[in-house]
Amino acid sequence: VQLQASGGGLVQAGGSLTLSCAASQSINAIGWYRQAPGQQREWVATIFGTTTVVEPSVKGRFTISRDDAKNTVYLQMNSLKPEDTATYYCSTDQWRNGVRYEYWGQGTLVTVSS
Repeated sequence: VQLQASGGGLVQAGGSLTLSCAASQSINAIGWYRQAPGQQREWVATIFGTTTVVEPSVKGRFTISRDDAKNTVYLQMNSLKPEDTATYYCSTDQWRNGVRYEYWGQGTLVTVSS
């Protein structure tokens, strides 16, 4: 499984960005994570099937969605704040023969200026 994250960039506080995570195959569950400089990676949102779960601190501002025809998951980010500045990663996992495999995209940098 290969994941390609894109869509990051520089945006002013209050602005919006949409991140994309293109998968090399159909995947049921994909999550978005982020890692700010000097911080640990944290979970942001997950979509599995048509069910979405969003971390409380971004709920109401971030929306995760998918386009199965394109094997792509999106993270729509609105009302961005400087504290949203981070490298954003998408990830999925698969179980094969009782072994869990994790797959990560390369990350896309989001910088929110104040």
